[in-house]
Amino acid sequence: MKPATAAKKLGVYLQATPAEFQEGVVSRAELDALQTDPPEWLRELRRDGPHPRPVVAARLGVSIAGLARGGITEPLTTEQIEALRQERPEWLEKERAVQAEVRKEAARVKKLHAERAERARESRD
Repeated sequence: MKPATAAKKLGVYLQATPAEFQEGVVSRAELDALQTDPPEWLRELRRDGPHPRPVVAARLGVSIAGLARGGITEPLTTEQIEALRQERPEWLEKERAVQAEVRKEAARVKKLHAERAERARESRD
């Protein structure tokens, strides 16, 4: 697979990976090996960053779109993410509230679908 795909699956920022990773091709076996026994560079990237936007968003508890609305368009390090958590800027609090509502609505819809499926099963019996 392409290095970009492998980096995405590993949850790391491609441009921060070693040159040999960026320039090569990653087989499924190599990807599995990287996931089960990560080398030091991979452990460092996962621990300290810079982190890609999906990882930053997850660590802050917001969506990727929420990051963009907050003006965060570049990868952040773990230290920068922690600083944002401590500062608690207004945009972050707002986006966390939006994300909480999205999760609540998703749970409501999932429950509704499960109830409908259960009623459909019961009516067939």
